[in-house]
This record gives sequence, structure tokens and C-alpha cells, in this order.
Amino acid sequence: MLQLTNINLAVTIVLTGLTAGLCFTWGNAVTPGIGQLSDKGFLEAFQQMNRSIINPSFALVFFGPLFGHLLNVYLQRSTLDLSFWLFTLAALLYLGGLVCITIFKNIPLNEILDAADLTTATVAELQDLRKTFEKPWNMWHNLRTLSSTAAFLLTVLGALIK
Repeated sequence: MLQLTNINLAVTIVLTGLTAGLCFTWGNAVTPGIGQLSDKGFLEAFQQMNRSIINPSFALVFFGPLFGHLLNVYLQRSTLDLSFWLFTLAALLYLGGLVCITIFKNIPLNEILDAADLTTATVAELQDLRKTFEKPWNMWHNLRTLSSTAAFLLTVLGALIK
């Protein structure tokens, strides 16, 4: 019979893997691809992607692991074995390295971009906006990718040694 602990662990692994995969794909294919566009094309594409990614399936993949990791730590709290500490580190990495970076770094940059009226912006304004946005956004995103991938690996490792 499956216990809540095992069900939560399996769901958390899958959702964290999806998040890590999304981050990897975004940073490995999407941003380099649109990085080849003109300033206006890049900014328009990023605006539209930022707007379209806010949907129920993204919310599940983004927030699901957070709740799963926290519940996993709570459910494993009585063991205090190596797997508990791996799960705890995974939860901290996901919370700090993905959720907090997203909320405090990437979203503010997204909001700057979203507020821009690209149809009336001059070439110089488009260049300045891209300079303000692209490099910092990608740097923070790379940290999210590393954090979510590490959280995934630590959770899998914790499950394997449990």
C-alpha cells in the first residue's frame, strides 16, 4: 500500500524534474534563440512568453515542488537520517534558489519589461531596456536552473537511500 510519504515523494520528484527541465530548456534553447533577434524582436518575444507562461500548468509545476518539498521534510522529520538532510537541503535549494530568486530578481525584471511600450520606444530606448533586462535576467535564471536541478538530484538521491 502506498503511504502519503511515498506518494508525496514521487510527485515532488516528478514536479521538481519538470521545473528543472523547464529551466534548462528555457536557458539552453529559448533565451539563446531569441537572443539572436533584434532588440525590439527580443523584447517583444520575451514580453509575450512572460505573459503566456502564467497559466495553471505552470503554477502546478512551479509551486507544486515547493509544497511537496516542505511536506516531505515535515513527513520525514522523525528519521533525521541522511535522506532527511538531503530532502531538507533540496527544499532549501528549491525555496531559496528557485522561488526566492524568481520572486525577488526575475519577476521585477519581467515587470520592467512588461511595463514598457515597445511600439513607441526609440531604438536607443529599446537598446537600453534590453541591456537592463537580458544579462541580469539570464544570470539569475542560470542560478534557478542550477538550484532546481540540484534540488531534483538531492531528492532522487534521498529517495534512493531511504
